[in-house]
Amino acid sequence: MTNEPDDVLDLLVIGGGVMGLFTAYQASRNRSRVAVIEVGEIGDPATASFGRTRSYRRDYLEAGYTRFADEAIRLWSEFESATGADVLVRCGCMNVASKQITPDLENTYATLSSDVLRRLGIPVTSLDTDGIAAQYPNLKADLADLDPIGGLVDLRTVTATLQKSLAEAGVAVHQRTSTSTIAESDGYVRVTTSAGTFTTRSLVITAGHGTNDVLDLLPGNQLRVPITKDRPSEARYYTPPAETRHLYTSDRMPVIAYLDTGIYLHPIVEGVVDAVKIGFYNPPDMPRGTTSINSVGDFVEQCMPDLLGAESTPVTDVDGCDYDLVADDDFVLGAVPGFGNVFVGVGWRGTGYKYAPWVGRVLAELSCQEGTVYDVARFNPGRFVTT
Repeated sequence: MTNEPDDVLDLLVIGGGVMGLFTAYQASRNRSRVAVIEVGEIGDPATASFGRTRSYRRDYLEAGYTRFADEAIRLWSEFESATGADVLVRCGCMNVASKQITPDLENTYATLSSDVLRRLGIPVTSLDTDGIAAQYPNLKADLADLDPIGGLVDLRTVTATLQKSLAEAGVAVHQRTSTSTIAESDGYVRVTTSAGTFTTRSLVITAGHGTNDVLDLLPGNQLRVPITKDRPSEARYYTPPAETRHLYTSDRMPVIAYLDTGIYLHPIVEGVVDAVKIGFYNPPDMPRGTTSINSVGDFVEQCMPDLLGAESTPVTDVDGCDYDLVADDDFVLGAVPGFGNVFVGVGWRGTGYKYAPWVGRVLAELSCQEGTVYDVARFNPGRFVTT
């Protein structure tokens, strides 16, 4: 390409959540010249990318997501090795079920997702009623399937590490920056913002709920992603009594999920969160039927009664935020139809954070390396092109 501007970027990322930051991180590792634009502030706890903890797990009802989740865990470990940061709390992730709540144990999320894991050669540790009582005396359940590789991500450490790594790589992150125009010219994309005009070979849009607003700036664009908002119905912190606190720490208790009822639980993580977090939501993986659990309190009463007398406070930070859901419940990840050098990633729902290093690698490869090693055809944005 002739007469290339001196300040041309290899990649500009619009959207500084964890997906955008990991895209910039992965691209910068290959010496690409990268910048990030964020309309708000990095680390804002009102956004879905930031907060204290998120679970990472491989138990899904569909093998494709399980394989990608397994690859994401490998990339998380690679990120730790490259940066020297400890971002994963390797406490395991356990799916549970109770006969009194979901009598057909063979068709619970725990059983069905474990079947997928085992078919893929991923080992699962299974406990029955007696085994659960012996190992987890504070949990009342009849089935527990543990993936020992799962656990929690320490979000604050991830955010700080990404910011530090990007700064060291010379990646400029422009916060509180709005985008006003996008235009293609001579094979480049020119993006006008409140921080100036950027000329880039490739553009990646990871703007969450603002994705369609950015896409609307692309002349001739026909893609509009059917994004809706969702959020946990309820999330509470429980502080166990001192004499039983040790039963709820991450060295003793894994992440617990009862997704048939819409319940997830994060244990205490020393130095990160000093209470048990229990959330209640509408699980996208498996429509919740009619059960006796309709709140966090119902779950505590029926499955963890030792917490009934514990101090309880509502979660008021990130778990009250909106997640971005897509109509067909699949990620949107790939090139914007009609634009050879504009790419989009959105639709992560409440489960997406664990995939962040993988999503970042996919978008970095697509935008800077002419294609990705992963088969992401199912996530093609073109399925939502309007005519």
